[in-house]
Amino acid sequence: MMAIHIYLLVLGLILGSFFNVVGLSVPVSQPFVNRRSACPSCGRTLTFFELIPVMSYVVQGAKCRGCEARISPLYPIVEMLTGILFVSAPIFLGWSGELFICWTLISLFMIIFVSDVTYMLIPDKILIFFMVIFIALRVSFPLSLWWDSLAGAAIGFALLLLIAVVSKGGMGGGDIKLFAVIGFALGTKLVLLSLLFACFYGAFFGIIGMLSGVLKKKTVIPFGPYIVFGTLTAYFWGDYIVRSYVSLLR
Repeated sequence: MMAIHIYLLVLGLILGSFFNVVGLSVPVSQPFVNRRSACPSCGRTLTFFELIPVMSYVVQGAKCRGCEARISPLYPIVEMLTGILFVSAPIFLGWSGELFICWTLISLFMIIFVSDVTYMLIPDKILIFFMVIFIALRVSFPLSLWWDSLAGAAIGFALLLLIAVVSKGGMGGGDIKLFAVIGFALGTKLVLLSLLFACFYGAFFGIIGMLSGVLKKKTVIPFGPYIVFGTLTAYFWGDYIVRSYVSLLR
């Protein structure tokens, strides 16, 4: 079992590196297939040893070996997050078909995390690509109620659209469509919990940012990362949290 977890960690690290490339390339319509990795500052083509996930960043002291420009910490963060989440998935969900849904969701989220943090944009191309995969997976591994995926997508889209209308643009179109994809993948209960936790994280860290002076009152911040962590919280711990809350009420 330890060997499987090590394999998942290594796979996650490697895929995390690829997700960085996709998240940085697709929003600006740059090709990422068959393209050699290069330093964004000096354009020097990177060697194999400069592309080892996390390790290269640490060994190089977070600097390019050529021009010594600072390397964004986003790269190792996404690589580590992907590795940790890939290993965590079977621990929370067990070894079942649902794991394919989870790993696909993690893959989508890491790409979205990169693109939204960097460009404040969630590309339609990415959402459509993953929606097709989720449709195929839910046909193979349906929710307990077959219509729950369709209801989840409708609820996720409608709620975010309502928030966008009420807040007069406070929610981006990419966030709205992302929640439709999440709703289809996870169903009604978890998409509602996802929104609850995403709003909680957004409000919590927004208040912390303003109190610390890092954020100004009207600073626009990407909501995608909060959706990512809110959904993962609901996916991994949602049932436990609901049961605990109901038990507390009783």
